[in-house]
Amino acid sequence: MTRLALILLLTLSFGGCASFSPYSISEQTLENHLQKSIADFDRQQLRAGSPLSVTLGDADITLGPDGRDVAVIDLTGQVAVNALMTRIPVDIVLKVEGAPVYDSQEKAIYIRRLQLLDSRVESTLFNQDLQPLTDTVMRSVAQLLETVPVYRLDESDPSQKLFGMVPMDIRVAPGRLEFVMADQ
Repeated sequence: MTRLALILLLTLSFGGCASFSPYSISEQTLENHLQKSIADFDRQQLRAGSPLSVTLGDADITLGPDGRDVAVIDLTGQVAVNALMTRIPVDIVLKVEGAPVYDSQEKAIYIRRLQLLDSRVESTLFNQDLQPLTDTVMRSVAQLLETVPVYRLDESDPSQKLFGMVPMDIRVAPGRLEFVMADQ
């Protein structure tokens, strides 16, 4: 009963204010969360026996460039294939653009509908054209970004837990994502 009253109170208080955003997430927060999520994902994959390892060196997220409702992600890191007792590292530089999407079931924000803006794969072990490898690595990284959230609500925080209980959506603003009431 208390939960229902709290949800009703929150809905009524936010319902008339379309521009009101009680909670927003900065680019820096998203960058930190993405780095942690990819490290966690990599550990899980390695434990499951995957021969591919992904290490993220840097993630730079730009929200709302040129007033558009997109996120641009610049990533640098390393992908390594662990085969035959040998680790074969490849450095990657990737720039993608996509739409931030809030999944209310998962209580998480993903970057979807990715478009590759720029990519580079470099290796000190190879002195040849790496375009076939570049395409494969970029598809793998893009798939990873679509399945690993850039942010997940922390349900141990009472205010974030409350956001998870009401129909919320996100909107892109320059430098941040804002939680707003979902259109019914």
